[in-house]
Amino acid sequence: MARIRRVPGWLIGLFVATLALGTDEFVIAGLLPELAADLGVSTGAAGQLIAVFAVAFALGAPVLAVVLDPYPRRRVMLTGLAVFMLANVAAAVAPTFGVLVVLRAVAGLAAAVVSSTAFAVAAEGAPAGRQGRYLSVVTAGLTVALFTGVPVGAWVGAAFGWRSTFVLVGVVALGALAVLGGGLPESAGVPRAVGLGERLGPLRNGRVLRLVLAVFLSGAGGLMFYSYLGAVLERHRGDSEDLPLVLLLVGVVGVPSALLGGRLADRYGGRRSRLLVLGGHAAALVGAGVLLAVRAPFAAVLAGIAVWSVFAWALNPPLQASTIEAAPEAPMTAIGLNISGLYLGTAVAAGAGGAIVEAAGSAWLPFAGAVALGAAWATARFPETTNPPVPHNPHPRPHPTPRNPSPPPRGRPNPHNPHNPHNPHNPSHPPKGTRPL
Repeated sequence: MARIRRVPGWLIGLFVATLALGTDEFVIAGLLPELAADLGVSTGAAGQLIAVFAVAFALGAPVLAVVLDPYPRRRVMLTGLAVFMLANVAAAVAPTFGVLVVLRAVAGLAAAVVSSTAFAVAAEGAPAGRQGRYLSVVTAGLTVALFTGVPVGAWVGAAFGWRSTFVLVGVVALGALAVLGGGLPESAGVPRAVGLGERLGPLRNGRVLRLVLAVFLSGAGGLMFYSYLGAVLERHRGDSEDLPLVLLLVGVVGVPSALLGGRLADRYGGRRSRLLVLGGHAAALVGAGVLLAVRAPFAAVLAGIAVWSVFAWALNPPLQASTIEAAPEAPMTAIGLNISGLYLGTAVAAGAGGAIVEAAGSAWLPFAGAVALGAAWATARFPETTNPPVPHNPHPRPHPTPRNPSPPPRGRPNPHNPHNPHNPHNPSHPPKGTRPL
């Protein structure tokens, strides 16, 4: 009978932490009208709170990762979570819109620290052969936030006011802080002897940069389709009333898919798993596009979206594992770059997707996304090692030193004899300039 592995408590704490991050990032979109009316600004101006959080997250992730990489992971994680919690609690009592903007920027920076550190801690604390699965648990927290944290947060905001939602996020972050404070083991960061130049090494690492580009392209392609699912459904069914059902389907399928991505990374390694999922992601988008183009029955369209969700959510663990493999000397910096690539891809997905909908119609979104995923697959298709093979020399030159030197002339001590008192490697022979006590 297979032995059941016990999930460590600190890994559950990382899951709860990323659940809080995902809820905080997405839930505010449903609170904008009430928030704008309460603070006396337009809904468009209130929407900039989303942009402020995302920009702070994207720009802060690599910069803060470089700065904080030498410090112990436990201290960085707990401090980041504490700042994130306090920023959300303070947002609940923000007196003006300007103060709220500043607090959202602080929350975004703290979230960048927590996210980068969570992936680094999961990778470093995983047993041999289970790194991908531990990374997938961290990813699953973000996935669960889409269909649990965000709806619950929106319901709380509707029932008790928008400020109560920030209190809810703070309470979830406090729960993660309590679990991690009691169970997260001490973990050293990059040694302080490692200089800034070495910590910036991922910026000069071709494999890391290609993976970041792959993350950017996959984020742009996959999230382009996800962001405009309402427009896709409206074209197919005449309205978007089924959008909540579809989003629930995407989230429910996404959780086991994230865990599947971790298992693939552990079983097949970073390269094979990321190419498998990237290729499957592109093919699933094409399949969904065909179903929508021929106006297939809604059940078939739902099945196509579910298949797409499998590959969309299984992608993060193999890409994160590949990035850590490519830059083991500075994992937080590499992960921070990946996070920036994902957020920049999200921004491009929103802009490019809107342009496609306006110019050609929502039917082209899955095909445009498939093109981006195909480019990501080509970008990530490099070997695990870039060290060139040693060329074979058919005519090797003889070794200058013979393996069996001729014995010394008779009557002279053999310097290679370990029992020779004149042999410097003889333990009883004192070094020059010393004498036995």
